Amino acid sequence: MAYIKFKELTHYFNFDRKIALSDLPEYTKHYVSEGEKILIAYATRRDKCLFTERKIVLFDRKDILGGKKKIHFFPYKNISSTAIVFKRDSVNILLTMDSGYQVNLSYVKMSAADKTEIRKIYYKLVESIDK
Repeated sequence: MAYIKFKELTHYFNFDRKIALSDLPEYTKHYVSEGEKILIAYATRRDKCLFTERKIVLFDRKDILGGKKKIHFFPYKNISSTAIVFKRDSVNILLTMDSGYQVNLSYVKMSAADKTEIRKIYYKLVESIDK
């Protein structure tokens, strides 16, 4: 995380695998509106990332036992700019919110097929922003 005068400038997440929607912990589904479809999910050992039809939901667990959990909601309508960066075995999605808050979503250890899937979900995100 980058800070200026103790204020977080950018939040970084590193996801290393796609997770089947059937394998999502039940608590993650509580943060998706009724009738809203989860498109895809990614995870680390502790954290989760959901892309829905309307928003990104990030579950940021601070300890291994889940004692502290911070949940971020990023509605597509509040995203002012985006970028996608492809590297040899990773993809970064960079988001800037209308408020100026920035998020860096890194997807590491990705195969070519994984990167294609992330590109497709990124296009859905961009299309939703344009509406």
